[in-house]
Amino acid sequence: MHPDFLIDHRHKSFPLAAQPVQASRIAERGWNVLADDLPYPLAVIRRSALEHNVRWMQDYARSRRIAFAPHGKTTMSPQLFDLQLRGGAWGLTFATIHQLSVGLEAGLRRALIANQVAAPADLDGLDALLARHEGLRVWFLVDSIAQLRLIEDWARARGSRRVFDVLLEVGIPGQRTGARTSGEALELARAIHASASARLGGIECYEGGLAQCDSAHDVPAVTELVRRVVEIAAACDARGLLPADEPILSAGGSAIFDLVVPLLQGAGLARPFLGVLRSGCYVTHDHGNYRRLLRLVEQRGGLRDSLRAALEVWALVQSVPEPGLALLTCGRRDISYDLELPSAQRWAPRGAVAARAAPVSWKIGALNDQHAYLRFDPADGPAVGDRVALGISHPCTTFDKWRWMPVVDDDWTIVDAVETRF
Repeated sequence: MHPDFLIDHRHKSFPLAAQPVQASRIAERGWNVLADDLPYPLAVIRRSALEHNVRWMQDYARSRRIAFAPHGKTTMSPQLFDLQLRGGAWGLTFATIHQLSVGLEAGLRRALIANQVAAPADLDGLDALLARHEGLRVWFLVDSIAQLRLIEDWARARGSRRVFDVLLEVGIPGQRTGARTSGEALELARAIHASASARLGGIECYEGGLAQCDSAHDVPAVTELVRRVVEIAAACDARGLLPADEPILSAGGSAIFDLVVPLLQGAGLARPFLGVLRSGCYVTHDHGNYRRLLRLVEQRGGLRDSLRAALEVWALVQSVPEPGLALLTCGRRDISYDLELPSAQRWAPRGAVAARAAPVSWKIGALNDQHAYLRFDPADGPAVGDRVALGISHPCTTFDKWRWMPVVDDDWTIVDAVETRF
């Protein structure tokens, strides 16, 4: 799970009294989370769940005969990118050119930028990366003629003959980017086809904004989006606006990815397309929002095995100032709260080297910058010095709070480490 890196006192929650260590040799230290070998809070990834998730999602895509390009913005970790690519990923997805540059450290050869690229400095950066990495293929999104003109203006200003690979994005009214109507999409496809600075490689959409965690709503809403995208792809193909070799169809966040599988399989199209799924949060999954959404994916697909939560943040009970309230050493600087508050998952009393399930009555009621407020029944609460593992809802915004994370086995012994490069 490497490219390797050095971990030292500059990394939050690395023991200040310890000597620096290469990630590839951290297992030699014999550190264990529940032996209090590292300070709290401490975000950790459980290896068994991580490896299970990488295999499960790759198998899911393979069994449906579609390619998989996981979204790298979730983790921004070269070690996890390497794991995903070695696990069979067709490529990786990113949101920015900077993120792409980090992905290249893992030996990436194909990438999607699931976002518009328009700023001259970003086009400069992409041009430089393509020149530096022979054989690299990168497709980014275009959703308007105005954006296309910016690309062409860049080429004229730089005197460049670079032809960028692009995907036409189909959007949803009232939501994020993307051409809103079939007419706009076809007009844009014609303009790209006529451009000397861009080459149309296929069609893209993002369905995640439709998710309401209600199959009665989500299934027909995404089915209608799929119908529109297939209609646009067929119209572009009939007019000779798509490449002669296998064009790309891409979609798929982490919430309702199963509902775009018919699109990615090219259902209703006259010739083969390459379907590319882009889920990202699957790699560690979560204990909240995605867990609820995945239950519906399991129900719709009749799945018996699914993703497992791999990421959690351990904190110390630092104070029990009144009955029913404990303050933990973990706050907004350490754990996500963009969707919902963290949840108490495990508990290890002071001195214990094994964890047990936290009582279901334990609830995180609030976060400050450096504190979590744990509410509980006074008859069944923790003591100062106990450790509590907090589960998350939405992994992306926990990853970006850490520059490294230990990888642990099921006994909480540290066996590896990953870095993040946000």
